[in-house]
Amino acid sequence: MKPLENIKILDLTRVLAGPFCTMLLSELGAEVVKVESPETGDDSRAYGPFRNNKSMYFVSNNRGKKSISVNLKSEKGKQIIKELVPKFDVIIENFKPGTMEKLCLGYDEIKQINPKIIYAASSGFGHTGPDSKKPAYDILVQALGGMMSITGWPQTPPTRVGMSVGDITVSFYTAMGILSALYQRTITGLGQKVDVSMLDCQLSILENAVLRYQADNVPPGPIGNRHPTITPFQAFKAKDDYFVVAAGNDSIFVKLCKAINCEYLLEDERFKTNSNRTKNLKEIDSILSSVFITKNVSEWVSIFDAVDVPCSPINTIDKAIENRQIKARNMIVEVDDKDMGKIKVVGNAIKMSTIEESPTRMPAPEIGEHNDIVFKEMLNYSDEEIEKLREEGVI
Repeated sequence: MKPLENIKILDLTRVLAGPFCTMLLSELGAEVVKVESPETGDDSRAYGPFRNNKSMYFVSNNRGKKSISVNLKSEKGKQIIKELVPKFDVIIENFKPGTMEKLCLGYDEIKQINPKIIYAASSGFGHTGPDSKKPAYDILVQALGGMMSITGWPQTPPTRVGMSVGDITVSFYTAMGILSALYQRTITGLGQKVDVSMLDCQLSILENAVLRYQADNVPPGPIGNRHPTITPFQAFKAKDDYFVVAAGNDSIFVKLCKAINCEYLLEDERFKTNSNRTKNLKEIDSILSSVFITKNVSEWVSIFDAVDVPCSPINTIDKAIENRQIKARNMIVEVDDKDMGKIKVVGNAIKMSTIEESPTRMPAPEIGEHNDIVFKEMLNYSDEEIEKLREEGVI
């Protein structure tokens, strides 16, 4: 039995931040019922890449969920959601703050119907503060939160991280908030609102940048692919390609020097400690670069693996998904879609003894695919009532 097997989630999210969160919870066993607009559905159904005119992007983030189509702008559609609320443990939305309140489906209304509900709201700037109702996208919060200012290289334009780290990070934090609220409910018997903002999460993951600013009184800037306080901890050019070395402490640096036949570096005061190496970055970088350029990446990886010096080739995506460790951990799984055939998606990164590994996942639903099942089983609607809702454009 999976840990969240008895948890039911009513998912009113779309695109990435919300659907990725509910996908994670689905992997842990939760039953996720996705609410979509009739006909158009989730916006991301129109996002590429496509196969056979169907969004692979949507399938990846929504596999294994159920879909019901409800027109939230209609009074009957709102009533359907309110009727469903007592049947669920969690309701999650990622609309601009104020939208659900205008629909009379905000937390204050929902908790009157089900005091035990966990109401999770994922948004760009949160549900409080002067900018709460501003629209937000991933690149905006990367910029506002400082992420872009420390990414890239000196003397180059600010750089966006190469994936939607703003959306994905808020997905993780929202899932954590939901799980925490579910646990607290087992003690208090009451639900609560979970309010998570993309901007807050960006600041939260800045790691030591905020601390470095306070220590130096200078805003940190981009430093390429090295670590700001550990040396050597960066990418180097080998004869055929780049690879990374991470000498996370002085003992690893000793191993590194011995492995490359540069033990004389250990007697140099400039390089004896990590602090000194970081202060003399240019000098140690020049010396190591002149050595690493003499062999291919595969040769250096073999040499360093033999003595436990952390290193890695810089994999392109095709190589990453074929990595033996990733495969061994069942991190690439298949979805068999009726229109696209078999596609590979990323599996569950949370390994638990109660979750049996499977090489496959259920496909993503069609818009409103589970209308009949959900409305009949949860709300006891008749076939005639469901057909009338279709005719009226409610579902």
